Amino acid sequence: MTVGIVVFPGSNCDRDVRWALEGCLGIPTRFLWHEERDLGGLDAVVLPGGFSYGDYLRCGAIARFAPVLEEVCSFAAAGGPVLGICNGFQVLTELGLLPGALTRNRDLHFLCQPQPLRVSPGPCTWLRSYGDEEAITLPIAHGEGRFQIDPQGLAELEDRHQVVLRYGDNPNGSVGDVAGLCNARGNVLGLMPHPERACDPATGGLDGRRLLASVLG
Repeated sequence: MTVGIVVFPGSNCDRDVRWALEGCLGIPTRFLWHEERDLGGLDAVVLPGGFSYGDYLRCGAIARFAPVLEEVCSFAAAGGPVLGICNGFQVLTELGLLPGALTRNRDLHFLCQPQPLRVSPGPCTWLRSYGDEEAITLPIAHGEGRFQIDPQGLAELEDRHQVVLRYGDNPNGSVGDVAGLCNARGNVLGLMPHPERACDPATGGLDGRRLLASVLG
């Protein structure tokens, strides 16, 4: 098994994800430069956090045109597991692989703190090892993590059980307390918290390890 980690100019959590997958879980990884088109031999793809292309215009707005993401869209359409963390979540919404948008935090401050969450796995393959309404803690680190969608769109997501992570104490004003959501098929997950930073008890606990380990089946 090999997991591809997309690297944009401005990515800064790509090595964190590699450390979590390889160092904590023993899962081989391969960096995918933003101009690359070869996803051959990969079993899953992660879009890590950071500031893709400097986050000019909107977060993820330029990254959506990267050649590698054309292949990621095809990979996802074929049922391949795709995970977008923080900036990666923003990119997934810009691509249209997930609905809604991520905007400036309610109080316009960058937030960096441990965050209590409630898990509702629904159809999401990335969260299959978690129990329904399980309480976990993952760190957040974002300035533009406020999830926005119209009321009808939120209702549709909830009806299809696609809101899979909610803030226990909403830090950024996200509608519906949304911290993460998946596509209807369940193979694409976007979340603002950082599971790769919760894979070792010395650096943030173990609540994120099960999420990343889910690619093992």
